[in-house]
Amino acid sequence: QYPEQIFYARIDNTEISSLEQNLDELTKQLGGLDLLILCSGIGDINNELDFKIEERTIDVNVTGFTKIADWTILYFQKQKYGHFAAITSIAGMTGDNEAPAYSASKAYQINYLSGLRKKMKKLQLPIHITDIRPGFVDTDMAKGDGQFWVAPVNKAASQIIAAIRSKRKLIYITRRWRIIGFILRLFG
Repeated sequence: QYPEQIFYARIDNTEISSLEQNLDELTKQLGGLDLLILCSGIGDINNELDFKIEERTIDVNVTGFTKIADWTILYFQKQKYGHFAAITSIAGMTGDNEAPAYSASKAYQINYLSGLRKKMKKLQLPIHITDIRPGFVDTDMAKGDGQFWVAPVNKAASQIIAAIRSKRKLIYITRRWRIIGFILRLFG
């Protein structure tokens, strides 16, 4: 509807040395920043525990995630408001035998977002943090056999948008994954 108001940048979150500059440039292009949605992650089945696979997952899902999260929160703290939303995963609620680094990195993200939310509450700043926890979504990331409750991308996207608009702290995508989330909190 408003194509002149659309800006995007392809930013490699493993290029730590240029990450801050790239985020600064994008923010300048936009004329400011009210909302940042972090949708970046990788994960591979790693039955052989190949460290190169684990390291790549950690670089993207932990190191790059943290750099972007910190930059975003510091930016929002300076302007005294903002909304940071990040795609984590239901996989972060328990260890996975086929992709241990992936589930561990998503657990890190879940806990990091929780810590940032507590920090903003303590500082009494209107900075919202949304943890978007999808189950299986019909994308290339959905790997492995026996997947169930696979959500179409459009359905997942509309639920994510609704959660961000309502400034939810946590949303399971699709909503029925709340059941699994509840079970994992009890027995995971």
